[in-house]
Amino acid sequence: MEKKQPIIIGVAGGSGSGKTSVTHAIQQRFQDQSVLVIEQDYYYKDQSDIPMEERLQTNYDHPFAFDQDLLIDHVQALKNQQSIKKPVYDYTLHTRSEEVIHEEPKDVIIIEGILILDDPRLMELMDIKVFVDTDADLRIIRRMLRDIKERERTMDSVINQYIQMVRPAHLQFIEPTKRYADVIIPEGGQNTVAIDLLATKIQSILSKTENKNY
Repeated sequence: MEKKQPIIIGVAGGSGSGKTSVTHAIQQRFQDQSVLVIEQDYYYKDQSDIPMEERLQTNYDHPFAFDQDLLIDHVQALKNQQSIKKPVYDYTLHTRSEEVIHEEPKDVIIIEGILILDDPRLMELMDIKVFVDTDADLRIIRRMLRDIKERERTMDSVINQYIQMVRPAHLQFIEPTKRYADVIIPEGGQNTVAIDLLATKIQSILSKTENKNY
């Protein structure tokens, strides 16, 4: 019997687009299956060798901020039914934490992040590529609420970062990756019709895989 490979789904979209809501909606529809979420945010580069002043200038919406090689290695390992040690990022120190999270391969693996459709090597590992497409005004409001509540940021700092870094990076790097998506979901997790259709496709692939390995 062949080793069963997981189905790998990429969920991309701008900051505050609703990627996490879509991911959670998929998880809820596959409670009978084992689902693992790999967040690209966990794979920001280690900056422990850089002075704090320079770390504070990091543009977290730019492709250079991510350790894509490590992310690809981990997704490939999970696809080959191998466990990984997922890194953890410390936003207070602006560098990678010494903590890691042990993850085992699951039936469904969801890769979630703003730039997961920016690297052809990563896209090749995906069975389904999703882009969550949400208007800019909703995205900035969601990001503002998140950063103020969860990361103790001020409103001024969030707005300045959005104007100087987030918006330009979105237009230059994130928005263009929409053309690589198999499925585009407007308005994120509130679009239940699109999520239902996506869940049906996932179940179809899972069934074919199970029959092939039977």
